[in-house]
Amino acid sequence: MAESEISSSDFDKLLDDFIAAQLQDTEDQLAEANDSKNNSSAQSDDDNIPLSSILNQDEAPLVAKLANEEKALFNAYSDFIKAVKACGNDAGIKIPEFHFKIQDLLPRFRPTKTDSLSQDILDSWNILIQAQPIRLASLPDNASDEQILSFAEKTTDKNLQNALLSYVETLIEIDSCEIAYNMRKVKFERHKIEKKIFEEQQNRQKKMHRYIDAIRAKNFPIDAERLVNNFFKTLRKDPDGAKKMLENNPATFAPIQIDKIPPKFFGMIKPKPEDGIKANKKLGNFLKKLKA
Repeated sequence: MAESEISSSDFDKLLDDFIAAQLQDTEDQLAEANDSKNNSSAQSDDDNIPLSSILNQDEAPLVAKLANEEKALFNAYSDFIKAVKACGNDAGIKIPEFHFKIQDLLPRFRPTKTDSLSQDILDSWNILIQAQPIRLASLPDNASDEQILSFAEKTTDKNLQNALLSYVETLIEIDSCEIAYNMRKVKFERHKIEKKIFEEQQNRQKKMHRYIDAIRAKNFPIDAERLVNNFFKTLRKDPDGAKKMLENNPATFAPIQIDKIPPKFFGMIKPKPEDGIKANKKLGNFLKKLKA
């Protein structure tokens, strides 16, 4: 009669440990599909973010399906690519094909689907460097966002300025999407844990009732409910010890009720303490073989 179960008192520690160990293995698509469904049914003022430049007009109907974070990212990315193309065209540079599409943000942002976005950003910087080699030469290597913004404010080339500003905005929106993504993961993992705890508590209650019913069916002279409840409490703290105690001395969890042992010889011989010891041993053997 052994059990591995989670107490509600252990929930906070379980949550922290589980998320730390399993965060990368979350069922992303299921979580995001649920989140996308909830998002589509709840509109806010932020849903009316203006779309300054869509790369492909065929993608316009898909914009309405984007959540706020993804919509802001797509806007920033679109502005960036538009400005990069303008810089390249002014310098007579051949513009490569860009691969990041709005479909990559549906149903929600996932880091595993941003390879094309990263590549487009790298290709765009190659265009900018070719188009504005002199101006960009004064930009520090590995420049921070603040340095890029400061540089953009001082440049006199409008297209380059727009490209730099929208580049930083794109990075900011990527961070925003990643934060929202991680929050969804934590929320989904918490839901899984809560569901697991609830199911295990339900199974625990069912198992307890099965043991209580089995003990009562055999008319053992003991408070079956008290015995089982105390056993399961001890089981959480010391599974092995609780099991051995139950099989060898179940009266530890609830006393044998001598007065409920049937008298012998037509009621002439009253039960004695020795009969309680025998009943305790008999109950232990029963519980050792019981599979409820």
